[in-house]
Amino acid sequence: MSDQSIPDPALSFDDKARMIQSRRSIHGAIIGLQLDRYAPAEAWSSLPYHPVFVGDVSTGVIHGGVVTTMLDESCGMAAQLALPGTAAIATLDLRIDYLRPATPGQVMRAHAHCYHITRSIAFVRATAYQDAEDVPIATATAMFMVGANRTDMLRQTPKVTFDSLPPLVVPDEAGGPLAISPYPRFLGIRVGDDAQAMMPYDPKLVGNPILPALHGGVIGAFLETAAIVSVRREMDLATAPKPIGLTVNYLRSGRPLDTFAKVSIVKQGRRVVAFEAQAYQRDPAEPIASCYGHFKLRSGTAD
Repeated sequence: MSDQSIPDPALSFDDKARMIQSRRSIHGAIIGLQLDRYAPAEAWSSLPYHPVFVGDVSTGVIHGGVVTTMLDESCGMAAQLALPGTAAIATLDLRIDYLRPATPGQVMRAHAHCYHITRSIAFVRATAYQDAEDVPIATATAMFMVGANRTDMLRQTPKVTFDSLPPLVVPDEAGGPLAISPYPRFLGIRVGDDAQAMMPYDPKLVGNPILPALHGGVIGAFLETAAIVSVRREMDLATAPKPIGLTVNYLRSGRPLDTFAKVSIVKQGRRVVAFEAQAYQRDPAEPIASCYGHFKLRSGTAD
């Protein structure tokens, strides 16, 4: 089958929405993210709870990277539902504000709205919640490039496929900085003795299966994890810092290669730490994404 999009000028909105439901990203499909309801420029999604999503087994709280991944993909679906056709989109930047921890064991939901679209840029807002949308656990704003490349995720033949989706299984780790954090281990993230994080390529990390390219939310989760580990080590913290908010700028596609991170503390206060992080693959001078964010320092495991 050709990699060229199949012309279909008669594609209806409902047809496109059903294609989005069935042709989600690889990583989104593996973790169980669902498009439950849709309208022009709006998407309502859900993610059933799974123990793999936990960020700290002592509290059961969901890892912020899972929330980032859900909101990134939900915003992307809203942008697709706002477009007249099926042009490729790519995340330019994504800002996440963590308002309260997700309750362990409950489904997470998201509502994303593409509120403005130009010839080349789509602007999206989203809310993640559990019991009610007016009690959010996180909010997001995002920008997407329209026609970012020549791929069409909805109608082209994927280069990355699975005969059956891999299970949500976390490799064991008896010690180390990720021992209590299942989701980063599920992503395959490793931390060296110097606290540098790396994420070996795995097809389950793919967002766009046509290029293929890493999921933007996975890159955000990797950067957040790398920053937590690095800041905790550099400041000699007894407890991991709590993410408050972060902004990820996507500079180029994350190719099917191993990914590395470098982190620096921008400002250190008594209660809040500002950090910068970059993700790169072959060359540290050519990052695929950069991240700026804030952590809250805490003395216990709960806040």
